[in-house]
Amino acid sequence: MKTKFKTIVISDVHLGTKGSKAKEVSRFLKQYECENLILNGDIIDGWQLKKSGTWKRRHTRFFNRVIKMIENSNTNVFYLRGNHDDFLEQILPLQIGKLSIQMDMIYESNGKKYFITHGDVFDSITTNLRWIAYIGDVGYTFLLWLNRVVNYYRFKRGLPYFSLSKYVKGKVKSAVSYIDQYEVELAKMAKVKGCDGIICGHIHKAEMREIDGIEYLNSGDWVETMSALAEDHDGNWQLIYYNEINFKSSEDHIISPFPSENSPQIYGPFREVSFSKRDDEDLDNPAIRL
Repeated sequence: MKTKFKTIVISDVHLGTKGSKAKEVSRFLKQYECENLILNGDIIDGWQLKKSGTWKRRHTRFFNRVIKMIENSNTNVFYLRGNHDDFLEQILPLQIGKLSIQMDMIYESNGKKYFITHGDVFDSITTNLRWIAYIGDVGYTFLLWLNRVVNYYRFKRGLPYFSLSKYVKGKVKSAVSYIDQYEVELAKMAKVKGCDGIICGHIHKAEMREIDGIEYLNSGDWVETMSALAEDHDGNWQLIYYNEINFKSSEDHIISPFPSENSPQIYGPFREVSFSKRDDEDLDNPAIRL
């Protein structure tokens, strides 16, 4: 029996790149049912496809999974434009049946309003200095390549996965400062729009916290973090991490209310991580490649 949510939000899948975890996100979506699926930007990486990216069968399977959700579960799908799939601007807005492609949206649920946007529109570098953004993209792509090399040898030595890009983001002061400022500015934007919260992606940093009375929710990415936001029918949100899912269990997730600034942090119980082989019509076992 599938776990049923009201809404699932994923972002930054970057289909068309080597780093995209297309198989994993397809398997994730197969595990759940939801009334609303929000694809919050950078689902397709148009920047990389223009340069050296390659479209694989597993990337197409992701959209096959989304179509099945529409057909089998009557899911409403909202695809919001990101900076890497900015080619969508040429057709915005567009609605075909249960699929809507748009710039951003206001989502209302259980008496609360959330402004949902990819987040790049608040990034002055990406918006105003596109060539600098492209240079940054090249640097991040290099880090992901180097990360695959490092983790290949760590895997051979029996060592756990290590995120080089996350390490760099955490150590470089300017990166830490940028992320903090990004989160604060988005919270301000939600307040200006009269919303109770902001839901975004873009910076590949999954997060749920309260900023000046505004709920800040970031769905993370499907390049390294492999995370998504999920809302139950009572309006409670949680972050779900792919590596914490026990795919053999049909037990529903227990979702705790959104934490406030003063509420104690409770960690666990953690879900069992499943590494066992599974026959899946949509997926092959992921392989390590250089």
